[in-house]
Amino acid sequence: MSDSIFRNYIAGEWVEGKSSIANISPADTSDLIGHYAQADAAQTEAAIDAAVKGQEAWQQSGLEQRYSVLMAIGDELIARKDELGRVLAREEGKTLAEGVGEVYRSGQFFHYYAAEVLRQMGETADSVRPGVEIETRREPVGVVGIITPWNFPVATGAWKIAPALAFGNAIVFKPANQVPASAWALTEIISRQGLPAGTFNLVMGPGAEVGDALIHSRRINALTFTGSLETGRKVAAATAVNLVKCQLEMGSKNALVVLDDADLETAVECAVNGAFFGTGQKCTASSRLIVTEGIHDRFVEAVIERMKKLVVGHPLKEGVHIGAVADARQMEQNLKYLEIARQEGATLAFGGEVVDEETDGYFLRPALFTGTTNDMTINREEAFAPIASVIKVKDFEEALATLNDTNYGLTGGIITQSLRYASEFKRRAKTGCVMVNLPTAGTDYHVPFGGRKESSFGPREQGAYAKEFYTLVKTTYIRA
Repeated sequence: MSDSIFRNYIAGEWVEGKSSIANISPADTSDLIGHYAQADAAQTEAAIDAAVKGQEAWQQSGLEQRYSVLMAIGDELIARKDELGRVLAREEGKTLAEGVGEVYRSGQFFHYYAAEVLRQMGETADSVRPGVEIETRREPVGVVGIITPWNFPVATGAWKIAPALAFGNAIVFKPANQVPASAWALTEIISRQGLPAGTFNLVMGPGAEVGDALIHSRRINALTFTGSLETGRKVAAATAVNLVKCQLEMGSKNALVVLDDADLETAVECAVNGAFFGTGQKCTASSRLIVTEGIHDRFVEAVIERMKKLVVGHPLKEGVHIGAVADARQMEQNLKYLEIARQEGATLAFGGEVVDEETDGYFLRPALFTGTTNDMTINREEAFAPIASVIKVKDFEEALATLNDTNYGLTGGIITQSLRYASEFKRRAKTGCVMVNLPTAGTDYHVPFGGRKESSFGPREQGAYAKEFYTLVKTTYIRA
């Protein structure tokens, strides 16, 4: 294989794959980012072998060594945010500003977990038996399989890899095949940190082969996955057979409630930001806008006026707000949902057109539907698109009931100036994250992240709560 092909990383070595794929920008199909190696099941098994061996050495590493490694990774990500953010924007389609911001935030994840390394504390207790003392401590869970999606190719990897390393685990990392450049760049940074061979492994390749080998492995101790509900169910079933610890972040159908007393400008900015930025390709995007009847007409009019100012175009162009749809398949799915919404009686109030650019890519003007009901397909299924629908309701109680009437439960937001309604919403919204006078999209790295119902399964991600997944508790009894 030619050196021009970006290789997998296994047992501390850059390894040729069994084949390779071309990584093409969705914003310009003439823009070849590179050729990336494709692992197969056998190579994935080799990566697991390496991780099992690397685990023994890494879990014995000193705290200051782990701290230094994670700080160095974070430092380099932040220092190279412009360069790597540009690569990310080219291969995923989000705007350059969003790409740079994602890389910067990824560096912050590594810095946070570097600090967590030094905060690992155990507990002691007296036994009910005289003369016996008890200690509880956390130990590494073992080899961790990490499977990440295409929409946040650096950040999702970072918020899984950083805690896994911080708590002493070895890793086999399988990124989404649409965005190998970002994963490879992150791996290249990690590869220079002096980790024991096998501690970190990158296996790029198709989910049907590489992902399947990971989720069915008996030698993986824990597996964390972010992706679709359909695939998440398969992951849960496969890992359950081998009693492998499992963490899943899956679909969503998030809603933003706008009450009559809302500040209109705040409501509009939160709706537009949450629904359309990142091309709507966020698990936290607010695709349902639940609006009470007193403010409904003014809100819809104001949102449309705001949408008219959004510039759709090549993500590297200055002044662009909405970049490219991820690929041809995603564009086809977006157009399908637009047509389904029309057929079911929704009114397309604005947008939804394919946008012609100077480059051959996948560009869609954000779409707003009105006159929708919560039982329509567009309000039940996750489109993962820059599409939002307005649902008119009578009052707060109907708004809350509508928000909770979904199989998902990741984020939910409310725009109101009422302390009473904000407090009620915080308590009664059946979501893992609640936003008050903020967009539904946008979370912090130092607090837990996850949802309810079919959105999430297993321990929470991020913050100190990550230790629930990446560690095991040991209880020791001692008689002096």
